[in-house]
Amino acid sequence: MNVLSVEPHPESSRPDFSTLVRAGCEDYVLKGIGLPIAAYVFHAVKLALLVLAWMYFCSFTPGLGSPTHFFAWWAEGIAFQKAFLFACLVEVLGFGCMSGPLGFRIWPPFTAFLHFLRPGTIKLAPFPNLPLFGGRTRTWLDVGLYAAFIASLVRALIAPEIGAFQLVPIVVLLPLCGLGDKTVVLAARVEHHFAMIVCFLLAGNWIAACKAVQLAIWFWAGVSKLTVAFGYVVPVMTVNNPLFKSPSLRRRMFVSYPGDLTPSRLGVAMAHAGTFLEFAAPLTLLCVTHSGPLLVLGMIFVVMLHGFILSNMPAGAVFEWNLVSLYAAFFLFVGHTQVSLLDVGSLPLALYLLVVLIALPLLGNLVPSRVSFLVAMRYYAGNWAWNAWLFRGASYKKLDRVKRASPLLREQLQRFAPDEAGSMDSRGMAFRSLHLQGRTLGLLLPRAISDRPFEEYNYVDGENVAASVLGWNFGEGHLCDERLLECVQAQCNFEEGELRAIMVESQPLLGSTLHWRIVDAQRGLLEEGYVGLDELKKRAPWDYGPLRSND
Repeated sequence: MNVLSVEPHPESSRPDFSTLVRAGCEDYVLKGIGLPIAAYVFHAVKLALLVLAWMYFCSFTPGLGSPTHFFAWWAEGIAFQKAFLFACLVEVLGFGCMSGPLGFRIWPPFTAFLHFLRPGTIKLAPFPNLPLFGGRTRTWLDVGLYAAFIASLVRALIAPEIGAFQLVPIVVLLPLCGLGDKTVVLAARVEHHFAMIVCFLLAGNWIAACKAVQLAIWFWAGVSKLTVAFGYVVPVMTVNNPLFKSPSLRRRMFVSYPGDLTPSRLGVAMAHAGTFLEFAAPLTLLCVTHSGPLLVLGMIFVVMLHGFILSNMPAGAVFEWNLVSLYAAFFLFVGHTQVSLLDVGSLPLALYLLVVLIALPLLGNLVPSRVSFLVAMRYYAGNWAWNAWLFRGASYKKLDRVKRASPLLREQLQRFAPDEAGSMDSRGMAFRSLHLQGRTLGLLLPRAISDRPFEEYNYVDGENVAASVLGWNFGEGHLCDERLLECVQAQCNFEEGELRAIMVESQPLLGSTLHWRIVDAQRGLLEEGYVGLDELKKRAPWDYGPLRSND
């Protein structure tokens, strides 16, 4: 997510890992990530413009789209269809999640389309040796397919009616884009927005099918929270809220600030409340087919769930997705209460839904290394694959040999906010280490950099690397693992020891350990093993190396 450096001070004056992370954690608890109010204004304006843009596309259908008559047309089927077609367009262009300042993009604030439309940029083909679609860099075919997918979405959005003529190209083109670069498929939110579009095309009653998709989103999000890691997420998210001003309340989110930054009973209780809502909402609405107290209760759960997330203004810029989910809840369960899940009326679609709503999320929770956390619907659970890239000295500048839409966050900050770079870097490092999984960093760093001091290295979170050299990122650690390292090494030729990466996998649903690897860009895998969650719970965010027996 962020880059650790204290330039322009000489290397000898840089603080060690423990000093830097401890200071960052103390600062983060009291101030959050420290973005200026202008950053939040940017996202508020963007969200308002996107809502108006959706209304504009709805206006191509007579009688729809007027803001002053919103309550007369919001429950029309084509308004809902255009909401998800537009949401898919917004995300695949890079205007949604992980965009702008809260997505740690200073300039340019939107990068996905700049990357995906440029031949020669790095891509991650799921089958690297596949003719036409394989390889490590984007071809004109990849660019053409992506442009055609964008055009097909716009074509549907400006149509007065939506049918197979508008939807078939979209449903065909995204999988073809995915053969060239799986990043494009994830950016389009294949598990949610694209699944809804498939329902529009294949269902006998697409409203029933869309209800199944939305219920699955909430349910599996709840399942993903059934881990001790989620207890660490809510306190970290809450203290990053710029509206959460009280220093005493911020400290109360942890056991004993500043010495013990384990989540307090209050923080853990808030996490349990969030888990309850993610189960309660779908289970309450599951069998609702008429208005009544059960519908009201279910919608209260939905509003509390997404309202809490939106009110915390979390890093990652997930505003559009939460707003679309809220609209989906009201359209599907309030606007069309009488439609039953059993009304899908399409065997091919039923089989598709069984795979994408049950089989893949289940596999992704049991074997997270095999399925993207997005496809598995494991949202913001604190249980994600993540990576730390360690550049010795100024070796990170070799990344200039790669075609990319933006530089590393470190370089963006040095250009646009040099006075904020040091504190932002420290808090970004703290953000990772405050989470339970992030505490593997201090444990594995000494093994990764051998006998050299940490001060000789620049830490770059894998999220930040993916944002720069892959064009898109959103918490998906599998996009910045060994595959991306190989692609980067092919163009940058790092010498042995110049670039080391720590790769940490998610916790399986029925497991209690994390699989880790240490990889050198030139030599490949150096070491791998497992660390237990019980051991990580004993570590402070700033602990470096193995704990002593009396710790």
